[in-house]
Amino acid sequence: MAQPPLNQWKTLDKDLGRIGRLEEATQFVGRPLVAPGIALAFIVLVAVGAMLFMGREPVSFVVVAAAAIGAYMALNIGANDVANNMGPAVGANALTMGGALVIAAVCETAGALLAGGDVVKTISADLVAPGTMADSMHFIWAMMAALLAAALWLNLATMLGAPVSTTHSIVGGVVGAGIVAAGFGAVNWPKLGSIAASWVISPLMGGLIAAAVLAFIKAKIMYQDDKLAAARKWVPVLVGIMAGAFATYLAIKGLKKIFPIELGAASLIGVAVGLVSWAAAVPLIRRQAEGMENRKKSLKKLFSLPLVISAGLLSFAHGANDVANAVGPLAAIVHTVNAGDVASNVTIPAWVMVVGAIGISVGLVLFGPKLIRLVGSEITKLNPMRAYCVALSAAVTVIVASWQGLPVSSTHIAVGAIFGVGFYREWHAERRARALGLSKGKPVPAEERSRRKLVRRSHFLTVAAAWVITVPASATLSAGLYLVLITVAG
Repeated sequence: MAQPPLNQWKTLDKDLGRIGRLEEATQFVGRPLVAPGIALAFIVLVAVGAMLFMGREPVSFVVVAAAAIGAYMALNIGANDVANNMGPAVGANALTMGGALVIAAVCETAGALLAGGDVVKTISADLVAPGTMADSMHFIWAMMAALLAAALWLNLATMLGAPVSTTHSIVGGVVGAGIVAAGFGAVNWPKLGSIAASWVISPLMGGLIAAAVLAFIKAKIMYQDDKLAAARKWVPVLVGIMAGAFATYLAIKGLKKIFPIELGAASLIGVAVGLVSWAAAVPLIRRQAEGMENRKKSLKKLFSLPLVISAGLLSFAHGANDVANAVGPLAAIVHTVNAGDVASNVTIPAWVMVVGAIGISVGLVLFGPKLIRLVGSEITKLNPMRAYCVALSAAVTVIVASWQGLPVSSTHIAVGAIFGVGFYREWHAERRARALGLSKGKPVPAEERSRRKLVRRSHFLTVAAAWVITVPASATLSAGLYLVLITVAG
C-alpha cells in the first residue's frame, strides 16, 4: 500500500495554526472587555427591572434612567472606595485577592441591606435647599446630573489609580448642579467649607493615629528582648482596643440607621465588647505563640486574624454608610416623581437599596483589584502589624471625629493612615541610621539614606492632587450635564 506524501497535510496544518493564533489573539484582545461588558449588562438589567417595577407611564422613564445611573454609581463606589478596606489586608498577605473580594462583597452587601437604613436625609437638603429649585423637574435633573457626574469622576479616578472620596464626589455634583439650577445663594457654603476642611483633617488624623499605634508596637513588642512574652501581654490588649473601637464604629455608622444611638451609648458598647475580646484573646494568643521563634517574623502571624476580621468589619460599616451615596439621590428622584414634590427626608424603597448593595459588590469584583493592589502594596510596603495599625486608625479616627463633630472621609482616613505608617517608618529608619551610623556593618552616607524612601512620592502626589480636585471636578462636570439635561428635556 502506497504511503501518503509527508507534506499531504502541510497546508491544512498551516491553516489550522493560523486559526488557532487568531483565536488566541481574539481572546487576548477581548479579555479587557469582559468586565465592562458585565457591568453594562448589570446597568441594563437594573434599568429593565426599574421599568417593570415602576410601570410604563412616560414619567417612569425618568426613574428608569436614574436607576441606570444609580447602578453605574454603585459600580464605581465598589471599584474605588472598597479598596481602602481590603487593600491593607491584601498588601500584608493576610488575605489573597480572591478571599478579599469574597469577604468584601459579602460584608458590603450585608452592611448595605441590614444597616443601610430606611430613612435617609438626602445630601441635597444639606447642601442645596430643595425649595430654591424652580420646580420638581429641575430638582430631578439636578440630582440626575449630580449622580452621573460623581459616577463619571469616580470612573476616571479608578482608571488613573487614585482612591478618592465618593462622598466628596457626590457633594461636588450636587453643588455644581445646584449653583446652575438655583444660584450661588442656594448653596450651604459653611457646610461645604467644613467638607473641604476634612481634606486636611481626615488624612492627618488617620496618619498620626496609625503612626502612634505602630510606634507603640515597635517599642512594647518588636524591640523587646523577649518578643513573644511581650506579644502575649500586649497583643490581647491591642485586640481588645480594636474590637472596642470597631464596636463603637459600627454602632455609630451602622446601628444608628436602625435605631437612634448617641456617642456615649456607642462608647459603652465599645468598652464592653473590648473587655470581652481582651479576655477571649489572652488564651488564644498564648496558644498561638507556643512553639514560635523569638523573632519579628513570628509576631506577624499573631496579627493576621485580627487584621482579616477588621477588614470585614470595615467593609460592613462602609456598606451601611456609603451606599447612600449611590441610592440617596436615586431615592430622592423616585420620591419626587411619585409624590410630585421635593422632600428633605425620603424613604428609600427596598429595590433601590438592593441596587446599591449589589452594585457595590459587582463593581468591587470587576474593577476593585487594581486599586486594592495600589492601596495595599504600591504606596508603601505593609505587613500584618502595619496593616493592623491602618485598620485600627480608621475606626479610632471616625470615633474621635464624631465626638468632635468633624466631617471626615473614610477614604482619606485609610489612605492617610497608610501614608502615616510609611512616613513614620522613614523617619524611624533615618533616626536609627543616624544613631547607629551603620547598616549591615557599613556606614551609610546621608545622600544614600535620603534615597532610600519607603513611600512612593509619585503616588502621594497623584492621590493628593485627586483629593483636591474631586469637588471642583465633579461640580464642573455636574453643571455641564445639568445644562445638557434641561436643554434636551426642554
